[in-house]
Amino acid sequence: MVTLIDSHQTIATSTRLTLQTEEIAQGTMAIRCLDWDRDRFDIEFELQNGTTYNSFLICGDQVALVDTSHLKFEALYLKCLNQLTAGKTIDYLIVNHTEPDHSGLIGHLLEISPEIKIIGSKVAIQFLQNQIHRPFAYQMVKSGDCLDLGQGHLLQFLSAPNLHWPDTILTYDSGPQILYTCDVFGMHYCDDSLYDEMPQLLEADFQYYYDCLMRPNARSVLGALKRIDKLTIDLVATGHGPLLLHQHQEWIERYRTWSEAQSKAAPYVAIFYADDYGSSDRIARAIAQGLHKTGTAVELIDLGEADPHDVRELADAAAALVIGMPPQTEHNILLPTLNTILAATHNKQAVGLFETGGGQDEPIFPLRNRFAELGLTEAFPPILIKTAPSAVIDQQCEEAGTDLGQWLEKNRRQRRDKPLDSSLDQALGRISSGLYILTARKGEATSAMLASWVIQTSFQPLGLAVAIAKDRAIESLLHGEDCFVLNILEEGNYQPLMKHFLKRFPPGADRFAGITTYDANNGSPILADALAYLECRVLTRLDAGDHWIINCSTNVGRVAHPDGVTAVHHRKAGNHY
Repeated sequence: MVTLIDSHQTIATSTRLTLQTEEIAQGTMAIRCLDWDRDRFDIEFELQNGTTYNSFLICGDQVALVDTSHLKFEALYLKCLNQLTAGKTIDYLIVNHTEPDHSGLIGHLLEISPEIKIIGSKVAIQFLQNQIHRPFAYQMVKSGDCLDLGQGHLLQFLSAPNLHWPDTILTYDSGPQILYTCDVFGMHYCDDSLYDEMPQLLEADFQYYYDCLMRPNARSVLGALKRIDKLTIDLVATGHGPLLLHQHQEWIERYRTWSEAQSKAAPYVAIFYADDYGSSDRIARAIAQGLHKTGTAVELIDLGEADPHDVRELADAAAALVIGMPPQTEHNILLPTLNTILAATHNKQAVGLFETGGGQDEPIFPLRNRFAELGLTEAFPPILIKTAPSAVIDQQCEEAGTDLGQWLEKNRRQRRDKPLDSSLDQALGRISSGLYILTARKGEATSAMLASWVIQTSFQPLGLAVAIAKDRAIESLLHGEDCFVLNILEEGNYQPLMKHFLKRFPPGADRFAGITTYDANNGSPILADALAYLECRVLTRLDAGDHWIINCSTNVGRVAHPDGVTAVHHRKAGNHY
């Protein structure tokens, strides 16, 4: 039996980082890392009240740790954990979600105790393998799977994808009836109170958190709530903020109310895939990533687990459908699900199909023909998978999702956007800029785009900023430390390049076909017909509404034609490029 320290303890540092431990049930300890002064969290949050990172230690005959903490708490957290376990081995680490604020210390924990078995969803385990870069024991779980720790601690796992990442699970301890939710039902609110003792002080932060993280996936929230409704819950142990004890049912109902209202208002794409078959889940998530770039809501539905009523409801209400070919089996167990989808669709929808590379896919073209007979618009050409998964295939699938999202958004944007005041519109249009082609290569993936919103930002170090629309395909290749080339076009000689790169390329198409290029030192393509080029490295990204501002450095450049002049883009209106 593991010996716990005093039921309440607070450890502090001089930098307003404190750590609080308290027993919340028999053999169950909360470990709360209090970050009092944090004023921003990711891009979404401007914090008024700091935040906390909560994890939990469950001690039965075996010991499980539920989530870890942020890297900044390394010394405090590991010292406390050592005290709490009194030198005993932690058998399991439950990873409800893999963002660094909850998984930042997993690598350090494995260095101390490499025998720990990590429990998480299939996606979570895949994410961790890319984050940790060391072997570890693991067990993939999904809804209905259980883990018995002994002494009344029977853990039940619930899949909750897209709340707010695709890797999310919830963990329910049926003994003390505690639901461990990580980000779900959380809030960025830091104070010494372990529980929701003064809900009136928490309401604004609770809703702000929901609006930023959960509202875009409202239908996924409702799906998770259906699974939660079957549980008897005494305490919701969240990953951020106070634990929900006194008003937990009311907090849950607020999620339901907000999500029901949002799901009725927001159009979405339903992506049906077969988990654990071929590359179905990988392709589905790449397409979803492309859709998310356009601001389009997505519902991911596993054909093998979905309830027929839910399938019918989701397929009927979706603005578009994307379907991964399920496997042909002896009993064709997924065929009724496909028939349910066919019966629920209508001719105002779009549909896209993809193969999975599983070797036994249902034929894709008969299903394509059936949807065409029903009058559905083809969202993108069928994605045919003949090779192993690769960055190139991921890029093709993401671009297919982006194209679909742009198609769905086009009419809505025209209805939604307010026209600019004519004087303001004309004045904005008088801001002129150069003409450039951004080119990038990341592994096997390449991309390019015509750009004009480019400025120099500093002399020391030499810095540039480029504005990139969030739904541009190249955006995925322009994250921190990524490299690209800024090709500067020449007045009087820019039309062929501009015309080529303004074309609408099919998903996965080679944007450089027919264009002479050579490789820069950073690996990105240089256009032979450009006036000049600069090799750039991404430093930071700033959210600017419908664009990202890419802040970058440059230290290599060359001018091909010393007497040449940069091509200039003159506009007359400020509401488009």
